[in-house]
Amino acid sequence: MFQTTYTDKGPKPVGGKFLNFDHVRFWVGNAKQAASFYCARMGFEPLAYRGLETGSRHTATHVVKQNKIIFIFESAYEPDNEVMANHLSRHGDGVRDIAFNVEDIDTILKVAKERGAKVVRDLWEEEDEHGVVRFATVQTYGDTLHTFVDRTKYKGFFLPGYRREGEDEITKLLPPVDIQFIDHIVGNQPDKQMESVTKWYENCLQFHRFWSVDDTQLHTEFSALRSIVVTNWEETVKMPINEPAPGKKRSQIQEYVEYYGGAGVQHIALNSNDIITDITNLRKRGVQFLDVPDSYYDTLREKLQSSKVNVVEDLEILQKLKILIDYDENGYLLQIFTKNMQDRPTLFIEVIQRRNHNGFGAGNFQALFEAIEMEQAKRGNL
Repeated sequence: MFQTTYTDKGPKPVGGKFLNFDHVRFWVGNAKQAASFYCARMGFEPLAYRGLETGSRHTATHVVKQNKIIFIFESAYEPDNEVMANHLSRHGDGVRDIAFNVEDIDTILKVAKERGAKVVRDLWEEEDEHGVVRFATVQTYGDTLHTFVDRTKYKGFFLPGYRREGEDEITKLLPPVDIQFIDHIVGNQPDKQMESVTKWYENCLQFHRFWSVDDTQLHTEFSALRSIVVTNWEETVKMPINEPAPGKKRSQIQEYVEYYGGAGVQHIALNSNDIITDITNLRKRGVQFLDVPDSYYDTLREKLQSSKVNVVEDLEILQKLKILIDYDENGYLLQIFTKNMQDRPTLFIEVIQRRNHNGFGAGNFQALFEAIEMEQAKRGNL
């Protein structure tokens, strides 16, 4: 079984620091409705708005928040906004920009430029009465961007140019969700692109390899994948990079690449302190999750009998909610995956709870792949 946890971080990065995920920006056909969907279904709450009423003439932007998770949904006003129109036509609703909260943006950008990163928008500043925020944007895989956000001289509630939004009354009527922060964000690549993308992060952003698996481990009868996780020096920003491996049939990675029109964000993993409560309430809100056969839990119970790991959660409840468990000698994680969040079989959401386990559910990939393959078969895409 090939699975690697890397202990060598390589040389310490030159200046600059990546603190965490700042926000994720989606380009969608209807930002107002998309934001409302994530509030009603996923338990987010309105945070901010920017549009015609605030002086934004070209795009409408709705921002939602749950604890440290911030999602931005953005749509075009005008019919001839070719950049957004072409992006939506090709990719559908999806992630345009993964933004990082950074310190010393000047050095981070300087190193990225020197090492060949494509700068989409060079350093710029925005300010209001709460201070100044500095930004810069570079291109990563496919049409996806990374914006560096330096907030060290800003005290506002979000960003300049936005007005604060009031609470959504519907949240009072629905069971609460309390997911904490973005655990990791996964990018799918076409075949043979994973290694070059990984090297881009190592070179341009001074990230290092954290974890990887190959297709000898992650496969079913029909399909397989390879994955490398890259992370910043402090290991607070984790970015798994996936690619399909040859199989008898079309893998879920290949299906994603074909429907998305190239490389892009496949899923966003959100970290929970109490996955049982959160999933119970997300199901009550109508969120649909991948199904897992009961045989998975029969096998799991047998394996756990010979393991030192003590799972504190009730396995009956985990089985009822279809939450997966992966473990090693040190600890375990609990995880579950939604069905696609839009009509195209592209982006979905993962909810994960870690109990002294820093992996990414390699032991569950078989069950996950089989569950996804059942959905692919329903779509006629396997």
